[in-house]
Amino acid sequence: MSENFQHIPDEVFVDTLNHFLAPVRTLLDDPSVSEILINGHNTIYFERRGQLHKSDLAFQSAEDIEGLCQNLAQYMGKHISHENPLLEARLPDGSRVAVVAPPAARGGVMISIRRFSKERALPDQLIKWGSATQEVLDFLRACLHCKRNVVVAGGTGSGKTTLLNILSSFFPDQERIIVMEDVSELQVQKEHVVYLETRPPDPRGRG
Repeated sequence: MSENFQHIPDEVFVDTLNHFLAPVRTLLDDPSVSEILINGHNTIYFERRGQLHKSDLAFQSAEDIEGLCQNLAQYMGKHISHENPLLEARLPDGSRVAVVAPPAARGGVMISIRRFSKERALPDQLIKWGSATQEVLDFLRACLHCKRNVVVAGGTGSGKTTLLNILSSFFPDQERIIVMEDVSELQVQKEHVVYLETRPPDPRGRG
């Protein structure tokens, strides 16, 4: 949390966020929705089972969506402004949020909320989904046990986070695992895990 807001309890920020998120609460509460795309205050799309749909939901005004962004930035100890129009954050439930504000966004504030399943994916599920074979999983397990570098790359929604969560189950139990992310979203399936999250400097370059 930023220095100016250290005296405000997290519960206050959560309550305020819930107030600003009320227009999309039905989508946030729907476990079948994997992504919510807010294109300005009155155009909202959502993704369900890989298909995009336009909703009839809307925020009352552009000021409401700007208030959401400012409160989310404060909750994360970050800032968003005309000079710094990009924000990566997460909601209290772990959903990942990407914000692009004017002047980078010509049509108003753009927000993407990426949802994640609360159930931990298992290696057998990759085989069931046809995403991997047993031979591929055995190879990746061997790479991790031999402490080889492994790069997981792909487009948005391609399953990078799911694969990383599954690969974490291959780590030896005696290892201490350190996770470093811009925005925390991984769910490492081991007991001894240290989660670290980057922190950008404040407007004066401090921190």
